[in-house]
Amino acid sequence: MFLKNGFLVSLRNRTLRLDTLIGSEQWKGMDILIFNSYHWWMHSGRLQTWDNYQIGDKIIEDMERMEAYKTALTTWANWVDSNIDPTKTSVFYQGISAVHYNGSDWNEPDVKSCKGQSNPVKGSDFPGLRPEGDSVVKSVLGKMKKPAILLDINLLTQLRKDGHPSTYANGRLDCSHWCIAGVPDTWNQLLYTILLED
Repeated sequence: MFLKNGFLVSLRNRTLRLDTLIGSEQWKGMDILIFNSYHWWMHSGRLQTWDNYQIGDKIIEDMERMEAYKTALTTWANWVDSNIDPTKTSVFYQGISAVHYNGSDWNEPDVKSCKGQSNPVKGSDFPGLRPEGDSVVKSVLGKMKKPAILLDINLLTQLRKDGHPSTYANGRLDCSHWCIAGVPDTWNQLLYTILLED
């Protein structure tokens, strides 16, 4: 079953309710749960789907984005701790995948996007920074009583500046989603390997 909610928490009337999950009743009783949230938190301008935040009855018009993200992930983590039996349900959190909008991140300062990139970054180190949400995810997961297994895909995706649809999208720039076959197959193989070990 696939349930799409880019925030995990509830979005109502352009208000992100940071202490209210959506869809959590459907998560109960599953053998495997795989969660993911970050990409939509970074949208701004016309792509931003919310105007303010809410915690309890308090409406917050302006909040530091990573603080809001941490509050939302903590709401999710508390739900896992309160509702999941780890002997019956395996919980995974798919980490943050990279975007490639700026060539200076991979030591090509004249390159402005992933458009036309046809080779991965050489080696096994990425010269750019990890996304700011990476430390938030690790902090929240590290405090869980019933921890989720982190599928840390950040470096894998950072190295694959060539793995976006921009190369194949007839001129449409898309440096944040991933081509199939490619990077998604790799993280699915990693997940499959972990499942076989259990």
